[in-house]
Amino acid sequence: MAKFNEKTFNPEAFGRYVDRIPKTKRNELIKSRALKGNEQIRQAFSSQTGTAYATLPMKGLLEGAPLNYDGKTDITSERTTTFERSVVVWGRSKAWTEDDFSTDITGGTDFMDNVAAQVSGWWDDVYQDVLLAVLKGIFAMTGAKNLEFVNGHTCDITAVVGDDKDGNPLSCVGPTTLNTAIQKASGDNKSKFTIAIMHSTVATNLENMRLLSYMKYTDADGIQRDLAIGTWNGRAVIVDDSMPVEHVDAVEESGTAGQEGYVPAVAAYDKFTTYVLGDGAIDFEKIGAEVPNEMQRDPKTNGGETTLYTRDRACYAPYGISYTKKHQSTLSPTNEELANGENWTLVNNGGSGAGLKVIDHKAIPIARIISRG
Repeated sequence: MAKFNEKTFNPEAFGRYVDRIPKTKRNELIKSRALKGNEQIRQAFSSQTGTAYATLPMKGLLEGAPLNYDGKTDITSERTTTFERSVVVWGRSKAWTEDDFSTDITGGTDFMDNVAAQVSGWWDDVYQDVLLAVLKGIFAMTGAKNLEFVNGHTCDITAVVGDDKDGNPLSCVGPTTLNTAIQKASGDNKSKFTIAIMHSTVATNLENMRLLSYMKYTDADGIQRDLAIGTWNGRAVIVDDSMPVEHVDAVEESGTAGQEGYVPAVAAYDKFTTYVLGDGAIDFEKIGAEVPNEMQRDPKTNGGETTLYTRDRACYAPYGISYTKKHQSTLSPTNEELANGENWTLVNNGGSGAGLKVIDHKAIPIARIISRG
């Protein structure tokens, strides 16, 4: 059995050790209830050997207009529709090698603490990157019904000109932006939205307008300190610079003002995407790997070295949206494949033409705000 820092490597103990390191981003998403477990998904991928893709039934809502009850009108019945929702498991892996000589010349560095802490943070970033790829993919969907979701759940204010009464650019987030975005997305279901994930530039603008308040805690010395988690209009906020940023190049003025074909000059700017998620926005199940962590000892190379291998599999399944697997080359989708809009569609009954029925997009508590800051 491989040794690590002169200790026998225990995969279960190492896994528990890694899990003790705080996973801030994922934990806050789970606490916000934006990510929730799904028993159907868990059973689908635990009861079938080798399963990486599954189609699950999703019950439809009651439909039909009420009939007049007057003693003369016959009562007609309708059947509920069963929708189909497909979900996929993604897997990622990595390995790191440390040689014996590095330990010798550093006076016996405790690599167990070092590696465990870094592995936890590394996996946090992996989960975040996969989630961003999924969100990018569902907002890249095409087709008339899918575009009702994409357009209805997108609040793009980058082209809005002018300033508000306090001199703040209307193309940047402001006091009414969040409320407007979630109402546009879900109407009277807007109260389901519980968390926003934004770039630090957007967060700074909110701070400057005193719209973002950070949660506080009291440390062991009785000193009150700010947490990295804030609130905006009552919704939790995660500040993360991995949020999408698109640079828009400057446009030079051309033509004559007031005449056809005139193009005004536009300065270069950045588009920032803020995602807003609600209760049950994304089903999340950690499927796991047969051997999540293991060590391999090589006594020959570089005078002796040890490699840590780590693996994990999980499933992100946005509520009301189905993964089609149209463009996926292996059993585990890459981030690029998850970001491909052609791999996603609104949950539907599998019909065509007039027989096609899709889920009401307003029931999906996922929205995005695109702003200049």
